[in-house]
Amino acid sequence: LSGNVRNCFLTGNPDCCRNIIGRGLRCFLDVPHTSVQEVYRNAHHSSRRLCSQPQGEKIPSLQISSAGQPPRPFPAWSIQINRSFHTSPSLQAAPVPLFWILVKPAQKLFAIILGRSIRKWWKALPPNKRELLKESARKNKWKILLGVSSLGVVFVMFYFTHLEETPITGRARLLVFGKEHFRELSQMEYDMWMEQFKNQMLPETDARYRVVEKVVGHLSESNKDIPQVSALEWVIHVVDEPGVNAFVLPNGQVFVFTGLLDAVSDIHQLSFILGHEIAHAVLEHAVKKASLVHFLDFLSLIFLTMIWAICPRDSLAVVGQWIQSRLQEFMFDRPYSRTLEAEADKVGLQFAAKACVDVRASSVFWQQMELAETIQGQPKLPEWLSTHPSHENRAEHLDRLIPEALKIRESCNCPSLSGPDPRLIFRLNMQHLLESSKGREAPNSTKQDPSKPKLDFPHT
Repeated sequence: LSGNVRNCFLTGNPDCCRNIIGRGLRCFLDVPHTSVQEVYRNAHHSSRRLCSQPQGEKIPSLQISSAGQPPRPFPAWSIQINRSFHTSPSLQAAPVPLFWILVKPAQKLFAIILGRSIRKWWKALPPNKRELLKESARKNKWKILLGVSSLGVVFVMFYFTHLEETPITGRARLLVFGKEHFRELSQMEYDMWMEQFKNQMLPETDARYRVVEKVVGHLSESNKDIPQVSALEWVIHVVDEPGVNAFVLPNGQVFVFTGLLDAVSDIHQLSFILGHEIAHAVLEHAVKKASLVHFLDFLSLIFLTMIWAICPRDSLAVVGQWIQSRLQEFMFDRPYSRTLEAEADKVGLQFAAKACVDVRASSVFWQQMELAETIQGQPKLPEWLSTHPSHENRAEHLDRLIPEALKIRESCNCPSLSGPDPRLIFRLNMQHLLESSKGREAPNSTKQDPSKPKLDFPHT
């Protein structure tokens, strides 16, 4: 459980660059590794329009290794992760159009200068003129209130006239920017990643590349009845990096790190994670997130001007500006990001179900991540501090969605699931682990620091 960790790449937002690279999370479940051949070979056409025909191709087992090396099984316990792990970069679902990236600092600077100028102008007024202005404001308070209300109505009308329906889920979403802006930005972002990882890309002949290619191909083929899935060309890039990470750009460019392939326990977990990332692109979360951020930033300029105009000193205005930005972040930005992640989990689970994946393995993955954090003794921060749901809440959310996903899987004429429920196996292994650790701690209780028990995790 020991090893060095280092910071991963920035995802484009300085506030969300905490994706730590470890030597890789290994699954502690010693479950037989079902090959994709067994999972997918019996998939058939469904009599319902919900499903489309799988490829029927054989995909190698996820017990993979570099070309020329024999396959290696996943060890039962070799965990090295970071609490900030998430399969998509923190704000990967929210790139902002390049123009607004350049203009945003100028907007804030203008608001600060305007507010500070108003404050200085007010202080420079003689007392008698101040009283006249106050008296005039009192006399025209209804006109002032009407003007402010009119401005509010304009913002409300702008919001509701820019609402559109989200594909698949049907939820209303705010769209300020056109999708064409993001096609250009996606290409720029793709070029950036390719330049960064140009010496780490696995060749198409590598077994790990072929596994990812087959999984993504099968997911897209099984969901080709969805126009947003069939409209994109999914291009695979496997990066030889130990970071536990994967993401999909809005233009269909799929990036998977080899650390993620080492982290998942079987092909089912990998299929769900890639289905989650594909859902981000299909649901156009990049456009949704950027639109909300831009709308809130524009509203915040009004409050920023008021802060610098009302505060008597610059130091207090700086504090007020910091408080205002934190309130916006924790009350709107991060909760909305967590909502998008939950939506991608739901749709990604549906994608996996239509591809005849064992969807029960999805919640087990996040339980493993939660367990790994606990074993490493990493502090548990409140969920509201993160852009992603906590591992525990994510697993519980997926458990509630699994019954519906199993019905979708059944309607697609998928082969029935054989073997025990992986969630049950996880719980049994946890019980065995606790019993084993208690038995090992008792004889050595006088030799070990009870706050730092040394656990030897068995293969079960």
